[in-house]
Amino acid sequence: MTQPGKNGMTYSDAGVDIDAGNLLVEKIKPAVRSTRRPGADGEIGGFGGLFDLKAAGFTDPVLVAANDGVGTKLKIAIDANRNDTVGIDLVAMCVNDLVVQGAEPLFFLDYFATGKLDPDQGAAIVGGIAAGCREAGCALIGGETAEMPGMYAGGDYDLAGFAVGAAERGQLLPAGDIGEGDVILGLASSGVHSNGYSLVRRIVELSGLSWDAPAPFADGKTLGEALMTPTRIYVKPLLKVIRETGAIKALAHITGGGFPENIPRVLPKHLAADIDLGSIQAPKVFSWLAKTGGVEPHEMLRTFNCGVGMIVVVAAEDAERVAAALTDEGETVFTLGRMVAREDGAPGTIYSGTLAL
Repeated sequence: MTQPGKNGMTYSDAGVDIDAGNLLVEKIKPAVRSTRRPGADGEIGGFGGLFDLKAAGFTDPVLVAANDGVGTKLKIAIDANRNDTVGIDLVAMCVNDLVVQGAEPLFFLDYFATGKLDPDQGAAIVGGIAAGCREAGCALIGGETAEMPGMYAGGDYDLAGFAVGAAERGQLLPAGDIGEGDVILGLASSGVHSNGYSLVRRIVELSGLSWDAPAPFADGKTLGEALMTPTRIYVKPLLKVIRETGAIKALAHITGGGFPENIPRVLPKHLAADIDLGSIQAPKVFSWLAKTGGVEPHEMLRTFNCGVGMIVVVAAEDAERVAAALTDEGETVFTLGRMVAREDGAPGTIYSGTLAL
């Protein structure tokens, strides 16, 4: 009951600040506008975002949708107070899943939930989302901010992202002509990307290092800064090379589950990927994680990307020109393996050589 002479309770008394939400919307409008592209030029604030496929240049498109989050990398962002790049991770995890199907990312929506809305923190997060959208060439056409006291402790928050892309009918990947002898190219990752961070955090705890301690594997950076390196967005280089060469048969985004879970997803059942682990130059962060945590190589390969963020399958005769084209677009490319026959019940990924950790 309210006390005599007192005003009734408000939403703010319950822990939800509508004014803070409105302030956040105003703060992020310039970042959202910076992501406009053909097909999307509206303002945020409506009940739904609009996209014009015809204005984007498509004639007979198939839509491709993906959604993802950032996982417990968010805990490092919160604990290290580095919230400006997790939005890039959020976009990357979605749009990289679109491009592996040959689709051009068109638009993106985010969901940001927190216990107590801090407009400056929210603006930093959405600024990162907008940066990721610009890098991927997709428009940020909407989103949702939820202030939920009692659901999230302290400064905790969570993010989810939703991306939609399109490809002309008949141009989706993987192609149906993947065969024995096809070459597997690897594209270097920027680091841990956004998978395996529950194990990363346990290893950091074991090491006794704080987030502001110098990173043992990255000169001039703190541990928190180094581990927050954003996920690489492969969209524009891959789309350009797909369209210019017509030679890419399949792509696989190496995320949670590493090589053994992600590569077989794009292969026919009669083929396996024979991976030469000796061809991988794993970034120093993976060596540090493996040694500090005593993590076995097979566990590294099924938890982390180990330095390979994307794989590309091409015919042997096309491997050199596709690798050159991707290199010209700024990617670090190396020959990772080949397609071989797969017996019934055999794994879809087999290994030769040793992963240098």
